[in-house]
Parts: sequence; C-alpha cells; structure tokens
Amino acid sequence: MSEKPHRNVDLPFDKAFVESLLGRYPTPFYVYDERAIRTNARRFLDAFSWAPEGFINFFAVKALPNPYILDIVIDEGMGTDCSSMPELLLAQAVGLPGEKIMFTSNDTPAAEYEKAAELGAIINLDDISHIDYLDRVAGIPEMISIRYNPGPLKEGNVIIGKPEEAKYGFTRAQVIDGYRMLAERGAKRFGLHAMVASNELDSDYFIETAVLLFDLVDEIHAKTGLAVELVNLGGGVGIPYRLDEKPVDIEYVSDGIRKAYERRIRAKGYGPVRIVMECGRMVTGPYGYLVSTVLHTKSTYKEYVGLDANMAHLMRPAIYGAYHHITVLGKESAPADHVYDVTGSLCENNDKFAVDRRLPEIEVGDVLVIHEAGAHGHAMGFNYNGKLRSAELLLRPDGSVDCIRRAETVEDYFRTLDHPGLSRVLEGR
Repeated sequence: MSEKPHRNVDLPFDKAFVESLLGRYPTPFYVYDERAIRTNARRFLDAFSWAPEGFINFFAVKALPNPYILDIVIDEGMGTDCSSMPELLLAQAVGLPGEKIMFTSNDTPAAEYEKAAELGAIINLDDISHIDYLDRVAGIPEMISIRYNPGPLKEGNVIIGKPEEAKYGFTRAQVIDGYRMLAERGAKRFGLHAMVASNELDSDYFIETAVLLFDLVDEIHAKTGLAVELVNLGGGVGIPYRLDEKPVDIEYVSDGIRKAYERRIRAKGYGPVRIVMECGRMVTGPYGYLVSTVLHTKSTYKEYVGLDANMAHLMRPAIYGAYHHITVLGKESAPADHVYDVTGSLCENNDKFAVDRRLPEIEVGDVLVIHEAGAHGHAMGFNYNGKLRSAELLLRPDGSVDCIRRAETVEDYFRTLDHPGLSRVLEGR
C-alpha cells in the first residue's frame, strides 16, 4: 500500500532561501527554526503555569544535543534531562544550576554518577541495586529520585515496548523498599518518575500516568511516612509525523493533570508536590528539517530517488519504519503523480526515507526537505560506510542563519586512528 499522498505543508523557508545557502553549506544539512521552538516552548510552559512550586520541563538532551539549542530552551525557562557524561557536560557548559538538571540513566558508570553529584543534579535511580552503588561511588545526596516501572498496570507503545519487558525502573514493591533504604542513608527529599511510552499522541495517556504516580505518592507516604516533593511525569509526548495525525492537546493534558492533582494530592493534605516533565521531541521535533539534494534517479523494478543524505543522517525511517513528510522545493503545487522509494547510499537495503511515496516528478538536482526532523535526527547519526555527519543550521527570528555545528570532515572521521599510512594519505589530500 502506498503512503499518504504529497500535500502542501508550511515551511519557514523556500527554495530561494535554500539556494542562497548552498554555496556555504553543501547539502545535506539540518535547519532548525528558532522562532517556532521558542513559541512552542512558551506555550508548553504556560499550559502548566498553575502547577505548585513552579513547573519545569527538563528538556531531553538526547533529542537534540546541541548547546545552541539548549541555550534557547533554557532561555525560555527549561532545564535539561541528561543520561550520559557528555550530556551532563553540555548542561554544565550552558550554565544550568544543579537542580535544573535531571540525571536519568541506566547501567550507569561510576564517573557519571560522580559528575551528576558534583553538579548537584537530581539523580533519578533506575534500579534498586544502584542505591548501594551510588552510595559507594558518590554518596547518597539529600535530594534523590526513583524511576518507577508500572509493569502490566500501564501500556507502553511500539518504540519503548511493554513496561513489563522494558529494562527501565523499579517495581512497585522495590519503590517502597528503595525509599526506606535511601532515607536510612541520609536522603531527605524525594522525587518519583515514570516514563513508559515514547512519541505517544493520545492526550489521555499522560493524564492516566499522572493519576498512577499521584496514587503511588499516597502509597509511599502510607507505607514509609516519607513525602514525595517532586513528581516527574516523564516525556513521551509525541508529534504528528503523518499529515492526518493530530498533535497532543497540551492544554487538555494540563487541565486533566491539574484535576487529578486536586483530587489525589491536595485533597489528601499532601503537598505542595512539584510537577515536572522531560519532553524533548515535542519541543523541537516539528521545527527541524533535513535538506538534501537528489543525486540520481533509478528505474528498475521500482522507481528510486537517490539523495546525498542517508540513514546515517536520519535513521528513524530505517529502524522504526517511521514516516516523515517530504517536500520537493519548487514543486509544492505540482501533482503527486509519481511513486518513489526515496533512498540513501548506504550498503543496507533499509536505507530509505520513504517507500512507495507519492511525490511530484523528481529530477536530478531537485532539493528535498524531510520534515519533523528536529528531534532524534542528527542526534542518532553514525558513521557506517564512512559516511560523515552533516552540518546543523539555526534559522534566527530575523531571517539570518548561523551554523551551530559544522559538517564532519574526513579528518574528523580518522582522528581517533593513529596509523602512518593514513597520516600520509591525509597529508597528500
């Protein structure tokens, strides 16, 4: 079955804009729309302005790990959700104070716990055995959080899997034991976290997660006497990649969470409990674009369009079968009367951005824009087949463009190798 037909979709730039960039920045490259990211961030935070103690979204650095993007979301009032040493270093580099950093990781090396503790980040433990480990390598901090895996009580989705089969988090019984252990070792302030879906579009899903966690706050207090002061509802808010999908209604979600908070926290005399989230995709995802030029067309058993980008630049379609809308610049109004597989150059047959996609007739030299690439795009890049990662450009509100990450070079690719033959080759280039 063919995918959805080509339709006009608004872009923050046109063909002339891209052509003006090509002399400085050969394709492929990413473009991020700063104005749209800021507008979206403000709407998100405004929706939760009711939340006690100040709502914060810990932007998931893994979605778009670029300090210039972090500067933008932090300027709008967000923190960062980190899961590795480089992500912690990025948070440190952009000047975040400790508790505006949430450190949620799994199978965590000692050095990363040590760095998180040094920064004063809120450490979110993934496993009950990590209590002893953290205590040994960095000490138990005053503020600590636990990640809860609800198992069969909550459905996951295709990206993150069923909760009972996922590697993340404590069981319900382990949560209770974990808080007791942490309190015995000197912790005085406690957080609770869960994230059991990714790229979820059902608005009610997030309200149900809040209800689940608020009820667990009550159980924790009843069984341990401890008060949870921070509830992290996780991320996972999806974006509509397909043209017939609807975005999550964040105002509806907020109102549902507010009502659940009133019934399950405030009415029982708890609180104030701070509500936080860790969304990345929904903040930047819709406002990033991968721009690529057609190198070849091919006609065999199917019709193919070969790009100068490949799955090393955007791997979601290859690994998830994910849909990304495609615009052919300059042909936005042309009829979508051809069916193509849109491919890259890797030695893998799943290196395809689209399969059986209806598009206007495409010629060598056409420029294609792949939409909704502002999260888990460049960040998931790799160097298989010796392919080099692309530049990232930032479209500023005044229409100017900044290069916020240059494209990789062959020298970058070989930098970690110390071989005399390579040195001679590179010197002779």
